[in-house]
Amino acid sequence: MQTPMNTHDLQGYSYEDRQGMLPSLTSAVADCGGWVIERKTTSANSMEFRFEIQLDSIVELYAQLVGTGVELTRTAHDTLTALCTSRHHVARSATLYEVLSLRLELSFLEDVTLHSLLMTGCGVA
Repeated sequence: MQTPMNTHDLQGYSYEDRQGMLPSLTSAVADCGGWVIERKTTSANSMEFRFEIQLDSIVELYAQLVGTGVELTRTAHDTLTALCTSRHHVARSATLYEVLSLRLELSFLEDVTLHSLLMTGCGVA
């Protein structure tokens, strides 16, 4: 197994309950053959997840993240789309089993928070 060269940063948010989201997100990564390296709280309403997964499983991970209720930013969608495209174009070789390192910054929002941001003209994603 190769050591990850660099980390792909992803940002997202969710309206789901934080306590309910954590097991779902951990299971989503594990269901794709990945493993959570670190999980830490960065503020009262945000967390950071570091995990690793093989390039071969990136499409499944992308679907699982969206399925758990994570709303990804445009940049995060672009990053995952690029990884999925590179997976599609890689011939069945050792590169397909390359280990990817991902860092997901996840904010937990409430409807009141979103309403406040929209009223001030700030964009969430």
